[in-house]
Amino acid sequence: MIDRIRVWLGRTWDAGWRSWRRVGRLYHPATLREKGMLWSAALLVATLFLIDVIVGIYWSAEPEGFEVRSVAQARAGGEEVRLVKGYTFTSTLMHIGEVLLDKHGGYLSNDVMPPGVWLDNIPNWEFGALVMLRDAAGGLRNHLSRSQSQSREDPDLAQAEPQFNFQNDSWILPATEGEYRKGIEALGRYLVRLQDSAQQNAQFYARADNLAQYLQIVEKRLGSLSQRLSASVGQIRVNTDLAGDAAARQATESAGILVVKTPWRELDDVFYEARGASWALLHILRAIEADFEDVLIRKNALISLRQIIRELEATQQATMSPVILNGSGFGVFANYSLTMANYIARADAAVIDLRDLLQRG
Repeated sequence: MIDRIRVWLGRTWDAGWRSWRRVGRLYHPATLREKGMLWSAALLVATLFLIDVIVGIYWSAEPEGFEVRSVAQARAGGEEVRLVKGYTFTSTLMHIGEVLLDKHGGYLSNDVMPPGVWLDNIPNWEFGALVMLRDAAGGLRNHLSRSQSQSREDPDLAQAEPQFNFQNDSWILPATEGEYRKGIEALGRYLVRLQDSAQQNAQFYARADNLAQYLQIVEKRLGSLSQRLSASVGQIRVNTDLAGDAAARQATESAGILVVKTPWRELDDVFYEARGASWALLHILRAIEADFEDVLIRKNALISLRQIIRELEATQQATMSPVILNGSGFGVFANYSLTMANYIARADAAVIDLRDLLQRG
């Protein structure tokens, strides 16, 4: 049996080597001169296209998850360092930004050259993660680092938030990557001051009311993503914009019945945006679990947070199809968007319950 395997491996190796030699001869100067300029140009174009396809597939791989506590400990200098409140949260925001900029292929949303300019799944993934990073940076600046509404905002956080809100597809003058890198550096300066016990001007307040204010933003983001994903099969919705307030009015009249459907060319865009947003939020909530653990236990809300994390973990399962399937609701084929919408809607409902627990006395 072993001899047969050796013979088979040897034959396979020889066949592969002969094939590579035949391919190599195509690029030999003598072959190019014999075939002529037109054939040589076609070979060059085909080779470049194949390289672009291979590199594009490699760049299209979604980043792996990371352990937020381990990343924070490594950033602080080792496991023996005791992390102050807010260190894990801020470190996680920094690492999300670093992943966006330093993953395979780097930051792709502003690429103007192949293969990046041809890719759209990862740029949409980047945008979803970026929105969650922006919301968390805003929450850190306006709520988590301030004790009350009239307290002074942190100068580094005041710089970091607008840097992350810079347009996501600027190629040059200035490049998006440079602006986001400045935001990460500003968070790093805040983190250094936060860890330094000799400095009292950098604070992080692990309070239930501060966390509830940030979760209110998360709740709306998840609700919007769920609605957009559900529209993959088309929906007839009742307009509830003014529901709950008899005196409410809006700027312009709108129909009482709305027909909402995502164009088929945008289905994968919405799916990957939701996937990127879920990936980023998943890590942010894990950081919240680390920094707000005492508050969550006191409010009997730790299990609720872990349930949200579990739902978001389900959104990161590997897709079994090379394309985003869009079957009807009860049809023969799967609908990836509806599956994603289900997990996100359940996470959204759990966020509402968590916020309610935090706001109780």
